[in-house]
Amino acid sequence: MTDSADLGPREAMEYDVVVVGAGPAGLAAAIHLKQLNPETSVVVVEKGSEVGAHILSGAVIDPVGLDKLLPEWREAEDRPLVTEVTEDQFYYLGPSGALRLPNFGMPKLMSNHGNFVGSLGNVCRWLAVQAEALGVEIYPGFAAAEVLYDDKGAVMGIATGDMGIGRDGQPKSGFTRGMELHGKYTLFAEGARGSLTKTLIAKYNLADGREPQKFGIGIKELWQIDPAKHVPGRVQHSFGWPLDSKTGGGSFLYHLENNQVVVGFVIHLNYTNPYLSPFDEFQRFKHHPLIAPTFEGGKRIAYGARAITEGGYQSVPKLSFPGGALIGCAAGFVNVPRIKGSHNAVLSGMLAAEHLSKALAEGRSHDEPASYEAAWRSSEIGRDLYKVRNVKPLWSKLGTFAGVILGGIDMHLNEKLGFSLFGTLKHGKPDYATLKPIAESKPIDYPKPDGKLSFDKLSSVFLSSTNHEEDQPIHLTLKDPKVPIEKNLPLYGEPARLYCPAGVYEVVYGDEAAKKDPRFVINAQNCVHCKTCDIKDPAQNINWVTPEGGGGPNYPNM
Repeated sequence: MTDSADLGPREAMEYDVVVVGAGPAGLAAAIHLKQLNPETSVVVVEKGSEVGAHILSGAVIDPVGLDKLLPEWREAEDRPLVTEVTEDQFYYLGPSGALRLPNFGMPKLMSNHGNFVGSLGNVCRWLAVQAEALGVEIYPGFAAAEVLYDDKGAVMGIATGDMGIGRDGQPKSGFTRGMELHGKYTLFAEGARGSLTKTLIAKYNLADGREPQKFGIGIKELWQIDPAKHVPGRVQHSFGWPLDSKTGGGSFLYHLENNQVVVGFVIHLNYTNPYLSPFDEFQRFKHHPLIAPTFEGGKRIAYGARAITEGGYQSVPKLSFPGGALIGCAAGFVNVPRIKGSHNAVLSGMLAAEHLSKALAEGRSHDEPASYEAAWRSSEIGRDLYKVRNVKPLWSKLGTFAGVILGGIDMHLNEKLGFSLFGTLKHGKPDYATLKPIAESKPIDYPKPDGKLSFDKLSSVFLSSTNHEEDQPIHLTLKDPKVPIEKNLPLYGEPARLYCPAGVYEVVYGDEAAKKDPRFVINAQNCVHCKTCDIKDPAQNINWVTPEGGGGPNYPNM
């Protein structure tokens, strides 16, 4: 492995603000910085091959953030959201039937009236055009691989990864050194479990005094369906089967425009059974008699997966540190019961931009924008998350049936009376610490995919258009290569082979019949950048780092 110091110096470019990640939070911050002061120099780096390539969300989008950022967006001929929600359905599923929950009994904040169904990736593509029109520089295909610090320990920017490094760590022909992007302030908008965000939280102890962040894995498919079955704007959510009562999660099914439907499944990553496979639970779910008819005669056209922050109000880390701040899902601003985070992502980008713009106007740089941290809880974001803060811990502690009912009552009380009977509940264990040993767990027998409604992992990854340069260092690194076989396999059956939705991890035996001579195989080329392995590995042995810029999925409209 070549030491980075031997590769020569990197060129550096100077900006007022560097933004890591071209998702809704990062782009909103960049746009608003320019709105507040057109002379502010702003650069956005994005690891996907293009803006939107790595964006995956349900998505029913609350337009409150867009309305505030770009009030005229609805009048744009090329506006990214065109289908308003026309019908809201909630179901509790059993193995062979479904109970529809009455809309009048649902908390008001669960209503999707006035929201839009669409592709968050396409929203980000549209926002990027607006940002560039204001003078923001956007560089897709460049992964922020390193945080840069000044001699006082403050963040001074980031470095993009080197291009053209071989699997052996040596430069290949066509090697290009990464760039240093220096900023007076740097905003991190990497999404859930960002690789640099994780290091910042550890370095500056940003999680001290907060509850552990909680996560879910969201798996999604896009289908073209029979026009006779298409109801534009229909939004359907369910919980229950195929999950047992102790495992949190649920589904979404949204009718977009052009006879397209997105279907997805979210499983909370605090599940306990190491035999559970989120991917296979999703495939099984599509066979439910309420769900299957929608897809008969249809065609699956895209697939993807992504981790979701679920800790909410009590798990948001300290957001500011010397030289920068966290925004969007990097900060954990998802409203779990609403299954929405993009509105808060946009609002957080705008809020951070306002505080950075003021700091820049005062001639400050590389100090801590503490006013942003002080402001978020009393902002729209804080008020949104505070009302639902107990839904996730109630579900986790009491199971699906009792947890959902009490969570609903708690939301009603927060909406109407502004208080909770429970105060603010704690989450307890981090997700990696919740698995039970296989000796205490019940195996799950998943049916084979039929190739019509349900599919295998590899054919699914193919539809994600995932691509990585094969001759590059593996970006899924092990702190101790012996742990998967010596510890995780006997204790948990090596759960990485099941919780990964892309077939990245395998246990291969030299003698398959006798289950002898096992070895752990990492198929890094399959990785869809969901980050589940980094979160759920019980030994916290897997560390997800950025591959070469442009690698990973290429979602067209997810």
